[in-house]
Amino acid sequence: MLDADVVLRVDSAAGRAGAVREVRGAAAVAKRARAGGVRETQPALVNGAVGIVVAPGGRLVVVLAFTTKGDRIVEIDVVADPEHLRRLDLNVLGD
Repeated sequence: MLDADVVLRVDSAAGRAGAVREVRGAAAVAKRARAGGVRETQPALVNGAVGIVVAPGGRLVVVLAFTTKGDRIVEIDVVADPEHLRRLDLNVLGD
């Protein structure tokens, strides 16, 4: 599902201090995603596009917003900044 040239961007609130904020390429992005070990995720519409919310105990912590072209994910933005999260239009999708 990842485009070969996919770009993953992580805001400063979502990443560890000194961590790489941008990763490029399907293999590198997949490796980073596996290392993250994110739990308690739900599919959602993020500003009308496909995404994922991370909300342990019902508390929104992180949003992954996907940009797609055709059937491939070309960009993933990881957002944890509380002010940015408040401005997102989120619609968590049911089971």
